[in-house]
This record gives sequence, structure tokens and C-alpha cells, in this order.
Amino acid sequence: MIFLELTLENFGPYRGKQVIDLRPKINDNVISPIILFGGMNGGGKTTLMDAMRLALYGQRAQCSTRGNLSYPDFLKQAVNKQTLAHEETSVELLFEHIVKNMQVEFRVKRRWTKNPKNGKDILGILIDDWPDSAWVETWDERIEDFFPIGISNLFLFDGEQVKELADLDSPPNVVVQAIQSLLGLELSERLAVDLDILANRKRKQLADSKELAYLEEIETKLNQYKSEKDAAEIAVEELKIKAGIAKKKLNQAKEKFKLEGGKIAGERSQLEKKLEDEKEKAKQQRERLCELASEGLPLNLIQPLLIQAQNQGKQELNWEKAKIAQDFIKDRDQRLFQYLEKLNIAKKQLESVKIYLETDYQNLTENHPNQEKIFLEIDDKIFSQLGTFLDHQLPSQIQQSQDVLEALIIIEDTLSSLDRQLAIAAPPEVYEQLLETVSQAQTEYTKIETAIEDAEQRSKKCYTEYEKAKKDLEKYSQNTIDRKNANHIIETISKVQDSLKIFKEKLTLKKLNKLEVEVTECFRYLLHKSDLVHRVVIATEDFSLSLYDPQGQPVEKHRLSAGEKQLLAIAFLWGLARVSGLNLPIAIDTPLGRLDSSHRQNLIERYFPAASHQVILLSTDTEIAEKEINSLREQDAIAREYLLKYDPKQRQTRIELGYFF
Repeated sequence: MIFLELTLENFGPYRGKQVIDLRPKINDNVISPIILFGGMNGGGKTTLMDAMRLALYGQRAQCSTRGNLSYPDFLKQAVNKQTLAHEETSVELLFEHIVKNMQVEFRVKRRWTKNPKNGKDILGILIDDWPDSAWVETWDERIEDFFPIGISNLFLFDGEQVKELADLDSPPNVVVQAIQSLLGLELSERLAVDLDILANRKRKQLADSKELAYLEEIETKLNQYKSEKDAAEIAVEELKIKAGIAKKKLNQAKEKFKLEGGKIAGERSQLEKKLEDEKEKAKQQRERLCELASEGLPLNLIQPLLIQAQNQGKQELNWEKAKIAQDFIKDRDQRLFQYLEKLNIAKKQLESVKIYLETDYQNLTENHPNQEKIFLEIDDKIFSQLGTFLDHQLPSQIQQSQDVLEALIIIEDTLSSLDRQLAIAAPPEVYEQLLETVSQAQTEYTKIETAIEDAEQRSKKCYTEYEKAKKDLEKYSQNTIDRKNANHIIETISKVQDSLKIFKEKLTLKKLNKLEVEVTECFRYLLHKSDLVHRVVIATEDFSLSLYDPQGQPVEKHRLSAGEKQLLAIAFLWGLARVSGLNLPIAIDTPLGRLDSSHRQNLIERYFPAASHQVILLSTDTEIAEKEINSLREQDAIAREYLLKYDPKQRQTRIELGYFF
């Protein structure tokens, strides 16, 4: 299995939709398995782990923030605080798995709102981009074939879990159950329990069995019920044929009612009222046209003359203003010339100025029109009123008249349609006859439908009684055989359980011997002191670990440092993954914990690149720091790097490419 993509939408601190590519990289047959996430504490690292668990297991997921919350309360809590009521929250995991020797892509999406319907999420499954409702219905069983929830904590774990495992003398019960599931040891236990259930069931069956005293009576009843059942089924079929004929008659009556105007006749009063209403509307529209005609609308007929008058008035006003300006300029020129004479300017220059002023004034007066061109003698107020009328009032009245005319046309079309409908309506006496025909056909059809329901109920009752008598007969006929079989099964179960006990012991020893070799190899590989431990022994009762040095002497766990204990726990989990043979991704939250620099370097160089074909690490900047990230990069072990940037003001996390360093 390979996780390909994780999509979060309004989940936890992740506002909006954010898509994360989780694919490892392969270059020249060399795998770069590590997907590295960097983030400060509280920035959303554990939320990513929860999202993967939630997508895969839903209500059964062991998420970090759930605690004792019910599933609906947990879903509400997981919604981003700034999500609106109508917006959805979702987690979506795209992964690849081999099914029947074929590579298949599964896209698992769970979505919900702040108030999830029925307290549940909505699950969607796409298989190679095609929806599959059958997989949705059986997903909890299907995922157990790929990634059983019992072992998920051994592949999706955090540093705190490793610390707890390292500090305990023996693994906790949940880890023991996961180990048994991973190694296949729970199958024999489950079979033994199932055999106990079967034995108890057979004992109860023997205790409750009775003699076959009424066999002949049951056979008689069986024949009677069969005859009644057959008769009831025939009656149902005959009634259904009659119902078909009655329905055909009803449809014909309805069609005739419709074609001959029966429906319209039934609605005559409504049509006549609507006709009167439309006539009133038409009258109102015509009155409105009269009102518009009594205002300035008729002047639209001489609009070109009004525009000419507007232009003429504009010219006359401009000429009048020019004439006033001429008189002012002439007076100014005289004052200017008198002033220049006082300045004792040379006579020749003074003459040139005088000629220029006279020429300029003459040019100005030549542009003044003759008196016969001024005939309107319009003033500014009237000119402004004319402009307002042409620019605003008249266009508005024209538009209003067009709107009224369009509305009037629509009303007249409606009046014509209503007149046609009333014209084809059936007369009252014909209408009553048509209506009576439809009513009779409907009554006959309803009566037959009711008879069919009664007949089907009788048929169902006869069938139930027949099946019950049939089962009673089969039970009594098989009583003797069942008694012998039950005795034989009970006697055999105890023998099988004894064999299972021996089988489980031998299977456990075989699996644990292999696991001991793998854990020892992994632990020695991770330790920088390879002579500290020579062998790791695992107890068959509680899976506790015992250590021995090269001389065969026990090594007490308290002699190990905190970092060495943590390496031992990691080696235990690594060995389990290798023995199981399951090709599953590994995700580790807060991976380095209390490790010192040398042990930390061993994990960086030896464990992370080799733990699985896909390793998802979620680290702070102090765990995988600059030295460690450079070491992983030099090994070409990192496929992708992401940085979880948390905004404390918005209380939101944004996923960016890259790392702290």
C-alpha cells in the first residue's frame, strides 16, 4: 500500500482546501521513501495523523483529540472554527493497493458539516476514479483486508507512544492485541471462541428438541395451506387483469373529457373572472396613454422643429453675449490708447498700436450677424426649459408610452387566448355528462385496486402459513439426523480445541523466534554500541522483552539509557513490521523524542530510510534540525518536504513546500 495524496478541507487548523502529495520518489530504481513535515508544537502535525486515521476508519478511528467524545461530538470539534454553517469539512485519502494482482487506486473521502446529519459523516469511495456504492456499504470490512485497525497503531504511531512502550516492562494490552493480529496468532484464539459458541448452541438444541408427535397433522395443514395459497394467487392475477381494463377505461374517459372541453368548462368561472380582470387592465393602460397624450407627448411630432429652435436660440444667445463683449472691448481700447499717449511713446509706435487695435475690433464686429437673423429673441430661462424638455421630459414620455403599448399588446393577446378557451368549453349539460363518466370510471378502478390489496394480503397470509408449516415439517423430518449430528459436533469440538491449543503454542514459538531474530538485528543495527546486547528474547505470555549480552548474561533494562530504551521500542516495532510481511506505509509523529545526538543520528541514517517503502515523518525544528535534514538529503532519502506554518492570530495552518532549513 502507498499513500498518494491527503486532502484536508476545513479540518482542525486547516482552513479551506489543502492538498498534500505523499508519493515517494523513484530514481534509477532507488527509492526516496521519506515525506517530511516540519511544524512547531500545536501547528497541526498530529492533526495530519488524525486525518489519515479518520479517512481510513471513520467512527472506529483512534484519533488523538477524541478522548471520551462521542463520534458526532468529535466531528463537530474537528471542524475549523472559522468554517461557515453551510460549508463542508472533509478528509480525503488517495492510496494505491494491489488487489487480485492488479494495481488499484482508492480515493476515500469523509465529509460533514458543523451539525452532521444523523451525527455521522458521509463516506464516498472512488475506485480508479469510479464511484462504487458496494464498497461504501462494506468499507469497514474491506479496509481490514488492506490495513487492519488492530495493527494500525504499529504503523501510524507517535513519539509519545514509543516512549510509553520503552518505559513499560511489557507491552500494554492494546499493543499485545495488535502483535497477535500482526503475527496471525489471534486466528486460533478466535476459532476456539467460535467453537465454544457452536458447542453451546448444539447443547441447547438437544435440550429443546421434542418428539415428532404431530407429523401427520402438519402434512395435512401443509396441503391445505398450499391450496389456499394457489387460489389466492390466481385471484390476485384475475383482479390485476380487471384493473388493467378499468384503468384503460379511466384514461379514455379522462382523454375525452379533456378533448371535448370538459376541463375548461369546469374552470369557466375562473376563466371569466380572469377575462374581466384583463379587460380592466387594458382599460387602465389606455387611460394611461390618454394621460401621456394630454401632456407633452404630441410635441414629439415636431421634434425636429424644436431642435432647430434650440439651435437658433443657442446662436442668438451667443451673439448677444458677443455684442456686449464688443462694447466692453471698444471702451477698453480707448482707455489703453489714452494711457499709452501719456507714456510718451514714439509717435510711430503709437500709430502702430492704434492700427492694431482698430483692425482687431473690426475683425470682431464682422462676425456679428445681421439683425434679420435674430428672430426668436429667446431668453436664458426659456432656452433652459426647452433643453430640459428635449433632453429629459420628452424621451421619458416616449419610453413610458412604448412600455404602456407593449403591456397593452400582451394584455390583448391574453384576452384573445381567454376568448378562444371559453369558445371551446363544453356546454354545462355536456360537461356534467363527461364528468359523470370520469367519476364512474375512477370509482370502478379504485374499487378493483382495493380488492387487489385485500387479495394480496390474503395471498401473503396464506404464503406465510404455508412456509411456516413447511419449515415445521422439515424441522421434524430432520430431527433425528440433527440430534446425531449435534452429539457428534459436541464430542469433536473438545478434541479440536485441544489441538488448537497445541497449534497456537507451536505457532507462537515459531513466530516469536523469527520476531526475536528481527528485533535483535534491528536493535543492534540502531545501537552505536553493538556489543551491548547480543540477543533479545520475547516472552510468549505477555510479549515482554529480555536482553542478553554476548556472554549469555541478562542485561537489565534499567542499565539502558532513556534513548537506548526508545531505540529498543522502535526496533520492536520495526521487527514486527518486517515479520508481518505487510507492505504498509509508516507514519511517525514526533519521531526523535528523548534521543541523544548519537542515537538520533543512527535513526536518521539507518532507520528512517529503511523502515518502509514510504515513511511519513512529522517533526519539530529541534528533532530533525539542520544537521539531521542535511544528512537525510545527502542520502537522497527525502521525496518531499513540507512546512506547516501556523498563524496564531488567525489560528490557522497553511501548508507550504520546503522545511525549516
